[in-house]
Amino acid sequence: MPELIPLLVSATILGLLGGGHCLGMCGGLMGALTLAIPPEQRTRRLWLLLAYNLGRVLSYATAGLLIGLGGWAVASSPAAIALRIVAALVLIAMGLYLTGWWSGLTRLEALGQGLWRRLQPAASRLLPVDSLPRALLLGAVWGWLPCGLVYSTLLWAASQGSALDSALLMLAFGLGTLPVLLATGLAAERLTAWLRQRHVRIAGGLLVILFGFWSLPGPHQTWLTGHHGHGSTSRMPTPAQPSGPLTATVQPV
Repeated sequence: MPELIPLLVSATILGLLGGGHCLGMCGGLMGALTLAIPPEQRTRRLWLLLAYNLGRVLSYATAGLLIGLGGWAVASSPAAIALRIVAALVLIAMGLYLTGWWSGLTRLEALGQGLWRRLQPAASRLLPVDSLPRALLLGAVWGWLPCGLVYSTLLWAASQGSALDSALLMLAFGLGTLPVLLATGLAAERLTAWLRQRHVRIAGGLLVILFGFWSLPGPHQTWLTGHHGHGSTSRMPTPAQPSGPLTATVQPV
């Protein structure tokens, strides 16, 4: 478990740094959801916004658990290294997108369009929002909105080789996105304007790129996880040593 802490911190920072992308993808939806709150519910805006985002973060964790099962299935095979390399390259591409230097990653979002077309009618039926359970359900549906940042983080989480670790990393990532989207919903213009500034987006993108390079398999990973890599075969239980009279050491009388 201690070796997971740096990864959880990294996932949280990744969600926070991806705030500019979240504003582009979800900021408009966040504003629309806020405006959909009935007038008599305005005093409960903060609680409803928290419920929206709780549902969204739980969806991320669920997706992490599901895709983490796939990562766990290949953890002890040669495909595990390939998965880690692909995950790192996608993170680098995400950083390039955040900086505005390359937008090819947006094609990745097309993978989820079919699922979203099926879920969007369910989201529409939950409007207008007039209760916390309704807001929670709407957020849970919203969490499946196609997003390149989420997809790239999912690949990275799956490369850890553990379904539980993958779910925890996506949970941490989702919590990292909370400040930006809550600020958008609460009309905190100063924070959202600051996050939209080009130098902030470039700085965040560069950090994501560096994180992607750091995620590539190599000797540097031993510093992060100790002598054995996280998700490696070293985490598998070792065969028990035989015990009994045949292995007992005979002590002289």
